[in-house]
Amino acid sequence: MIKNEKIFLPPPGDESDFKELFKRLAAAGAGRPLGKDGFPAGPWTPELLAEAISQIDSNRIGVDLRTVQLWFQENEKGISTANIRWLARVFGCDDPVATSEWQMELSAAQSRLSAKRREWKRAGSSVAQEFPDTALAATFDDDTASPAELKRNTDAKGPRRRFSLARKSEAFFSHGSPLNLPASVFAGVTALGFLSYIAGIHSVTYGRADGVVKQVGFLWTANWTFVFMVFLPLFFAFVTELVTFWKDEGRPKLVAHGDKMESDDAWAHSVEASSYSYWAVFLICVLFAGLFQWIGVSLMPLMKGGGNYATDWGSLAIVRPEVISVPEAVVFTGLAYLYMCLCFYLFFVGLILLYTVIHDLWRIGEAASNRPEMDYQHELSEASLRVMRGIFRCTVLGILIAIVMKVQSAYLTSRGENVVAWLVGDMSSAFYGRNDVSAGISYRRPTHYSSLLIAISTCVVFLYGSIRLGVERRFCMPLWRMSAIVALLVAGYLLIDAFAGFSILLGVGVLLAIYGLFDPGLGRWRASKLGNNQSVS
Repeated sequence: MIKNEKIFLPPPGDESDFKELFKRLAAAGAGRPLGKDGFPAGPWTPELLAEAISQIDSNRIGVDLRTVQLWFQENEKGISTANIRWLARVFGCDDPVATSEWQMELSAAQSRLSAKRREWKRAGSSVAQEFPDTALAATFDDDTASPAELKRNTDAKGPRRRFSLARKSEAFFSHGSPLNLPASVFAGVTALGFLSYIAGIHSVTYGRADGVVKQVGFLWTANWTFVFMVFLPLFFAFVTELVTFWKDEGRPKLVAHGDKMESDDAWAHSVEASSYSYWAVFLICVLFAGLFQWIGVSLMPLMKGGGNYATDWGSLAIVRPEVISVPEAVVFTGLAYLYMCLCFYLFFVGLILLYTVIHDLWRIGEAASNRPEMDYQHELSEASLRVMRGIFRCTVLGILIAIVMKVQSAYLTSRGENVVAWLVGDMSSAFYGRNDVSAGISYRRPTHYSSLLIAISTCVVFLYGSIRLGVERRFCMPLWRMSAIVALLVAGYLLIDAFAGFSILLGVGVLLAIYGLFDPGLGRWRASKLGNNQSVS
């Protein structure tokens, strides 16, 4: 029978379970378009069926190929309630009446399969105690593969799934304890601090040609102590918290009727969609920010005995060879730059994941626009609010990282004796009319460029989240406050070392930003009526 230029088979109305019914329909190619010659195009394959379901207009989430493959295999797995709807659309050839009939037929077939499965479980309960793997496999729900099945499927296909940098990078934030990544970053910089003590460069001064004595010790370097001991661990902690919330709690509650496996598959698909971004960031961070910058800024000046860069702990062997030798400086700077480039790769991975969460939530909200249920819209609002609070915290920390990097770079070219004295001197110069603190020497400052990239990337993610999630009335007040603090921080960053007294503006922005980390809602308030959906915290 032909319906809408597709092969249509009416529901059989027999006592077949889902596996038996689906096997016949897939072999007959039910719901497939006719070929160019007017004859059936052939049976369904997992790939073709997954593509057909994902192309349904109202199905914004799609379906994972692994889920469809389970339907074709000889196992006890059935189909989830959410996917019955989409499969009925395919078998019903987009006809409303036929789709409704097939939805009832598939639901009944799934119920029969569930009943059979319960009988198998009762019959095998005594065997399950003897064979734990059998009991484990019996605990998985529909559309879910047990670990043993996944292993068999992998072995049957031959080679394992290809390496995915996106998937491996996302695992740093979503697998294991939330403390793992922040603790690893803190441990790395702590190890470098101990090495600086051993090398004798933890606290060292040198006399510049203009007579200024500057502190250039490793532990006095703000962009290594504050960034890697405080701001980056906090950034990773907040990203981990947000990604874990969205993946394990927020997303399953909003889609797939709570089907965790289906939600995880859709999330993995969203992560994989940005795989090229992960590789691009990896190459930029490791090759350019890591290897090439180390060669140009540290290795070549150490080998040649100087360069047009301000002296810091990395080039101290040129002016204070009695403190640290050139080979020691090469090894120490090499380790430091390797650690730094890997940390900043993970930083940009965090930004990509934040973008992915925003985009994923926006897509779900768009797909649910035809669901006016009050409870669902309230859950969507709560999820959006929590995501925006996390985005704001991460944005603040990203800009603070950029600020500290630029402050340290500007200090090295200034006349200040150390970072603290330089900032205090700048504050006093605003009141006494002096501007001698910033009258330094001109050097190349690559950290200025690196910090600008970090500030821009962080602000782009915040702007994207504001546009996608914060345009509705319920976000108006908190979003305005968040945007004001972000704008003040960005202004403070751009005006570093631009005029006498810049540190006053910078200090005000940093204090407000720190307050925002503790209270990202900037004053909690909630509307009394759920219908207004105006809740900010």
